Amino acid sequence: MVEDVPTYEDAQGKATPWWRSAVIYQVYPRSFADGNGDGTGDIAGLRGRLGHLAGLGVDALWLSPWYVSPLADGGYDVADYRDIDPAFGTLDEAEALIREAHSLGLRIVVDLVPNHCSEQHPWFQAALTAGPGSPERELFHFRTGRGEDGELPPNDWPSHFGGPAWSRTADGSWYLHMFAPEQPDWNWENPEVRAEFLSVLRFWLDLGVDGFRIDVTDHLVKEDGLPDAAGHHHRPHPWRDQEGVHEIYRSWRKVLDTYPDDRAFVAELWEQDPGRFARYLRPDELHTAFNFPLLRSPWDARSFREVINATLHAHALVGAPATWVLSNHDTTRHVTRYGRADTSYGFDRAARHGQPVDLALGTRRARAAALLMLALPGSAYVYQGDELGLWEVEDIPDHLRQDPTWLRSGGLDRGRDGCRVPLPWEGEERPFGFSPERASAAPWLDVQPDGWRELTVAAQAGDPASHLELYREALRLRRTLRGLGDGPMHWHASTPDVLDFTRPGAFRCVVNLGQEPTSLPTETTVLLASAELVDHALPPDAAVWLREH
Repeated sequence: MVEDVPTYEDAQGKATPWWRSAVIYQVYPRSFADGNGDGTGDIAGLRGRLGHLAGLGVDALWLSPWYVSPLADGGYDVADYRDIDPAFGTLDEAEALIREAHSLGLRIVVDLVPNHCSEQHPWFQAALTAGPGSPERELFHFRTGRGEDGELPPNDWPSHFGGPAWSRTADGSWYLHMFAPEQPDWNWENPEVRAEFLSVLRFWLDLGVDGFRIDVTDHLVKEDGLPDAAGHHHRPHPWRDQEGVHEIYRSWRKVLDTYPDDRAFVAELWEQDPGRFARYLRPDELHTAFNFPLLRSPWDARSFREVINATLHAHALVGAPATWVLSNHDTTRHVTRYGRADTSYGFDRAARHGQPVDLALGTRRARAAALLMLALPGSAYVYQGDELGLWEVEDIPDHLRQDPTWLRSGGLDRGRDGCRVPLPWEGEERPFGFSPERASAAPWLDVQPDGWRELTVAAQAGDPASHLELYREALRLRRTLRGLGDGPMHWHASTPDVLDFTRPGAFRCVVNLGQEPTSLPTETTVLLASAELVDHALPPDAAVWLREH
């Protein structure tokens, strides 16, 4: 049971489920804090830093995969869904973490990876041994190849990590992996797979977790016959967003609803069609879903306004709360994005990598974006290091890169390692408190920039001008002011480069994305600003929270 958690209320004072308004902090365990000195972030390190997260003012933690894994894809290749990888700790430590987090008023959301597993998973190893035509192979997508001797993949599907989505086994069969070859896709038409994941859900719910973030939510069901993508005129792609996926999530929801304390699902969805996006959030399916259009939007008031309006409209169709996110473990950190000439996010990392970055500009914009995100209706996600103003580490030596997108693309895609660099906590020298003194090994990704010594938690704590204290105060106000979180908003007329809206309780947010200062509305009091105001005017690339008189 979570203790001392604030009750969120709507504008009429009616209590609402926590997940409709929560600020959730994403922990990438490998890079958060190393407790035992072996260079890898772990549960011990996270337990030792829970005070930072409680003091920050977030409501819940989302933990990226901590399961047993060969780490071919940072833990998203799961070999055992019911145990903790020894690199991170033990199951007993995980239970202790859940209890301690709850005692601090922090809920725990764990990552669930249902589309694929690790090639080391016992079921996949059994399938390889059993051979063609066996029941074990029916748990995955094994097929005969095309060509005279079956030497060609069964279809033309591409892997999201580069190359074909098929790999050949020693006996000549092919198996499907929409990501790395070490990540075979489950066959969700098989009832044993469905039963197994219902059991996995119950296992973690019984241990006390408060919800699940579902990796690549829309990929589970593939189109019958696995047709080629070329010339495929049906929407969506044959490997995603099929009708059958909704039946799976309805069955999951029935399990979750048997548990107390408002347990919740959050979906990872890159779906661009608002109507199809909303289908996953119907009352008997999933509770929330990541809203990536804000993350992908350039630093442009018109684009932000369109994204916000479209998001709120799509969620209103099914009565679900919106979610907002600026960065995560898969994307370029927004301090870097906002400091480039092209401030949008795209999957063409190879084209964007190495573009000039104005870190001072990016940081100013990131501060403003934080106040914008935390003022919008719904819930918000903070990726570890966002609260410190960390930037993307792009100059990682090639021999240290570990992301499979780097390896599979032959070095064309620089990968996602740059946003996964271990956090800086304290001190003047690397690893800046990530590992304890006299650690036995360097951090697993030993590339912290020297400039991060000014961005450690210790260096920023207590400095009212720091990124960290901006987040702390914003999150304190968000908990205090009834009008923030889930609920309505109202746009005010403004110049094209300015966003200006109110929330219940006389709260007003103004964001200046233009190149000139903008006068603030009269009869208002400043609650919090991302930059210094001059004569009640908001400078460029800044945001302010106001109370109307």
